[in-house]
Order: sequence, then C-alpha cells, then structure tokens
Amino acid sequence: MSEKQMEAGRKQGRREFLKAGGAVTAALLAPSALSAETPKTLPAMPSNPVTLKAMPTRNLGKTGYKVGIFSLGGQATLERPNKFDEAVPIINRALDLGVNYIDTSSIYGGPERWSEQYVGKVMAKRRNEAFLATKTKERTRDGSMRMIEKSLQLLQTDHVDLWQLHDVGTMFDVNEIFAKGGAMEALLEMQQQKVVRFLGITGHYRPDALIECIHRHDFDTVLMAMNAADPHHYSFNEALLPLAVEKQMGIIGMKIPGRGRILSTWTPPPIEQQKHSWEGMTIQTDKPGTLSMREAMYYTLSRPVSTVIIGCDTIAQLEENVHLAREFTPINEKQSTELVARAEPCAKPSLFFRFYDRP
Repeated sequence: MSEKQMEAGRKQGRREFLKAGGAVTAALLAPSALSAETPKTLPAMPSNPVTLKAMPTRNLGKTGYKVGIFSLGGQATLERPNKFDEAVPIINRALDLGVNYIDTSSIYGGPERWSEQYVGKVMAKRRNEAFLATKTKERTRDGSMRMIEKSLQLLQTDHVDLWQLHDVGTMFDVNEIFAKGGAMEALLEMQQQKVVRFLGITGHYRPDALIECIHRHDFDTVLMAMNAADPHHYSFNEALLPLAVEKQMGIIGMKIPGRGRILSTWTPPPIEQQKHSWEGMTIQTDKPGTLSMREAMYYTLSRPVSTVIIGCDTIAQLEENVHLAREFTPINEKQSTELVARAEPCAKPSLFFRFYDRP
C-alpha cells in the first residue's frame, strides 16, 4: 500500500471515530478498536515566523511552546453573528503581526458558535501558525465528545493544541466533571487519541474550584481572570496563582480590561441596557473605569503569566495591543500596588463575572 493510501486510510479512520456517539463511541474508544485507525503522532507544534520579532515570548508552562505575551481572544467581534467581513480580517491581521496563540470556545457566539466559525475560516489556510485553544462547557463525557466533534468541524482542523474545561466556578462543576461519565473522561480520551495536544481549565468566578481541579489532575494550563481589580474581591492572586506557578502550568490571563469597565476610556451604556445584557450580570455602573489599557495590560503581564488573551472589536484595537506587548517592560511591586488601589472604585464592575448567581 502506498504512503498516500495509508494516509487516506488514517484520515478516514479519524472521521469515522468522530462521527460515532454515545455507546457506539464508548465501544470505539477501546484501545483494540482504535489502534489501527488513529494516528499515533500529532504534527509539530505551530510556529509563526513573525512572533519572535514582534513581541517578547514566554514558556507556556511545561508544554514546550513559546507563546507571545499578547494572544487573541475569541470574543468581542469574534463572537458576534454574521461578522465574517470584520472578524476574519482581525484574525488574519493578528497572525500577520506575530500573534501565535488563538483562544476560542464552543459557546462563543451562541448555538451557531460564530467564534469557532470565524477562526476556522483562517485555520483552513494558516493552521500551522497558531496554537489553537478551544473549550467545552459540557460537564458530561458524551456532551463534551459532541462538542469536540463540532469544534474540529468548525475550526477546519483534525486536532486542537489545547482543549479546556470552560468556566469551572463551583464545586458542583468540579464534582460533575470528575464523576463517572463526566467531562474529564472525554478530555483524557481525546488526549490519548491525539485529537487534542494539551488539557486545561478555565475560570473567572471564584478560585476554590480551580484550585480543586489542579489538585485532582495535572493540567497543562489554567486560563484565569486576572486584572488590577482582582485583589479586591475573591482574589485569584492569593492562592490560585501561586499554586499554578508551583505546578509549572501555562498561565493565561483574561478579563484584562474587564469588558472595558476598568478603563478610563469606557463609556457606560444606560443602566437599563446593562440590566438586560449578560455582560452586566448583577453589577451596573454609570461611571467609567480608572486605568489606561497600557496600565491594565502591564499589571497582568507583570504577574507570572505566560500570556494574556484579549478580544478585539477592530483591527486598530488589535494593533494597539500588539504595540503594547512589543513595548512591554515589567512594572514593580510599588507600581502594581498603586494600580490595585486606583482600580478599587471600579472593582465590582470590572469583576462583574464574580457576582452573578451560580448553582
């Protein structure tokens, strides 16, 4: 059999595996059933040739990947419906500028999963330039298997570099994930079958559940909310961050501008509009924030993080963030303390995600 025929057979085996569901999938996942069908190796790590000249890089934990300190988040324009003409150019421009990590999720953009659709349009041609991360919000094995199947389809790839448990906020989440038939089974199976390269957890609500996850499994990365308002309410800096450092995890900072609320340039929408927006949750405000984007980004980048992900509404915002990353120099502890104090008046709006009702 020729090499070309063998490769076609391997790809066909992958497609048939991902089509299976429920009990059929469980049967197929037996090592004896997959041994002849599943590729034994993943492709080489992605490599964007522009990154090293574009911005500083850091180790993504123990993964062996060097990530640029600014990475592209999958929200903002990238999660809004029917924005192909705006979102796809943002993603392409990010890669052109040296961004080498793209974050998305199976729930960004609602049931249509617009964020994964937009990213997939670019990945179809530039997959090897970006470390690609997506997530499952499902807490069961079978639900998560359906999520990864659709993610691969929309992202137009046969593997993702990082598959994460999305929004782990409470011990209820943790117990569901690690129960028999829980989502953790899907993550481990997909890693074993070389469908995903690394495993991670994400959260922005409270630190305790993420800490418990880290104690239960040796995850490769943690994506955590970390901005200058953090020390004022349910801080991730106090116990979660040191634990992740101790475990040598890749640490990805998110919610850097708190959906804009920490920024002095933010114009609050009318209170009534905030009440009917999921972004407002239970925290509304008629006042702008107190920090500049430079101060917000440099606060988090001066913590022991690998990178920060920020969603962008426009190419201009993207270019500003890449410029800030290129010019980054760490701030000292005194400066960090000052930024935390300045963020106090807008702390709750900037941490709105820690104040909504959870089961």
